Amino acid sequence: MFVIIQAAGWPIWLLLCASVIATTLIIERLVYLRRQRILPPQLLQEVIRVYHNGRADGEVIANLEKNSPLGRVLAAGLRNVDAPRDIMREAIEEAGSATAHELERFLTTLGTIASLAPLMGLFGTVVGMIEIFGATNVVGTDPAQLGHGISVALYNTAFGIGIAMPALIFYRHFRATINSFIVDMEQQAIKFVDIVHGTRN
Repeated sequence: MFVIIQAAGWPIWLLLCASVIATTLIIERLVYLRRQRILPPQLLQEVIRVYHNGRADGEVIANLEKNSPLGRVLAAGLRNVDAPRDIMREAIEEAGSATAHELERFLTTLGTIASLAPLMGLFGTVVGMIEIFGATNVVGTDPAQLGHGISVALYNTAFGIGIAMPALIFYRHFRATINSFIVDMEQQAIKFVDIVHGTRN
């Protein structure tokens, strides 16, 4: 493998850096974007119980905000339980927007790598081809040697596509996962608002 990397030329080091970054981001997002961490299953019921018991003081709200992304959204509602329905919903929506932004952290970078890696690979191949044809006299050149040089130059393209495919798969997976989390959070927040304002049992 190291021989291939050496033979492919300096552009492949850019692809190696991109692959390391993409792998790091994928692992970080896999660890962070777990349903249990983002949407603790019993959290809404606990918040409703705290509200009914009248124990929603500053310390409870602060702890709720630290609990999870869903906790931050519900904490915004709990902080505004005495406000009119529209004000409460507006506070929840603002907290939800900030939470969604946090959930989408690093996705832009991962998507950029997925889009850019094939182009970086093609760039490496073009550089390799230029070096091959610039360093040899094509007239009378051994076709076997020329073919070997071209195949080595194509390592960059293959490597770029190899990076782009998993990066794109995980980018789309994370995007779909985050969208489902946001929808679930919105539903739970609306349910809490309805309970506070007496339109749902």
